[in-house]
Amino acid sequence: MGEDDTVRRRIMKLLEETDTPLTVNEIIAILDLNLTPTEVYGHLRHIARTVRRSSGGRKALLMKPPVCRSCGYVFSDMTGRPRKPSKCPKCHSEWIEPPAFIIREA
Repeated sequence: MGEDDTVRRRIMKLLEETDTPLTVNEIIAILDLNLTPTEVYGHLRHIARTVRRSSGGRKALLMKPPVCRSCGYVFSDMTGRPRKPSKCPKCHSEWIEPPAFIIREA
């Protein structure tokens, strides 16, 4: 739990202090993480639970949903699993704006 815990704390601190929501690739670049986007999405799932639990429900990991850059479809039903969708269900484009994350008062 040690190294993962440190990475999660760094991600949490960054998302609490940022002024704008950050994508997974931005998180990786800012923190200079040697992780894949899939690994960071896994950390974000844990962070969402930790933030909610440790703040007594006052704070939450908020997600700006992914959007299809081709047709504008908003992936609003992303409950439970933060991730970047691979394809738009409406136009089948793979040109997807990834989700972005921030920690704020709920």
